[in-house]
Amino acid sequence: MPKKVAKVRDKWKLKSWVTVLASPSFGLAPIARVPLTDLAKPGGRVVETTLYDILKQDPQHYSYKLFFQLDKVEGENVHTVFKGHEYSREFLRSLIRRGSSMSDFIRDYKTKDGYTVRVYCTALSAGKMNSSKKHDLRVIMDRVIGERASGLNYEGLAQELVLQKVASDVYNEAKKVTHLRHVGVRKSKLISRPEQKAEPLAPLAA
Repeated sequence: MPKKVAKVRDKWKLKSWVTVLASPSFGLAPIARVPLTDLAKPGGRVVETTLYDILKQDPQHYSYKLFFQLDKVEGENVHTVFKGHEYSREFLRSLIRRGSSMSDFIRDYKTKDGYTVRVYCTALSAGKMNSSKKHDLRVIMDRVIGERASGLNYEGLAQELVLQKVASDVYNEAKKVTHLRHVGVRKSKLISRPEQKAEPLAPLAA
């Protein structure tokens, strides 16, 4: 008697394809198509894109990587939470030049609506900076970023960090201390949402 051949289930046929939307701070722009097995539980998957893919304006925006975490499905779309951004390695490397100094600052801030965000701000001078000027720059960074974070909800802060509005505010204050070539929020990271436990702050890193 011939053996029964077990049916092989096509896992791909069990998946549903949905369109991933950026968070509201980036206009709910479609950024990807992904397959999901359980539409009720999209999971913690993170989708990476670039600022250029969302705005389609300045080619330099290819250097800004953005990360969105799948949150909830509505119809054929899946909404996301903005998880953070960072400069591409190539862009960050291109900013560092011989003969200049860098002041790097990392701190966690709480937004008006209770989100905790880790902000990495970097200032690059035209020439060498002494430790006193680096300290003064970090004080300015902390004050400006802290004021913006406490006065904005998370979506508003996320937009201002990525579009470098916060960095522009820091630059306008910091140029009074020393001649600067670049000030930027090179990275941001969502640490916790309201009523979630925040991750510990890692040691200062370049």
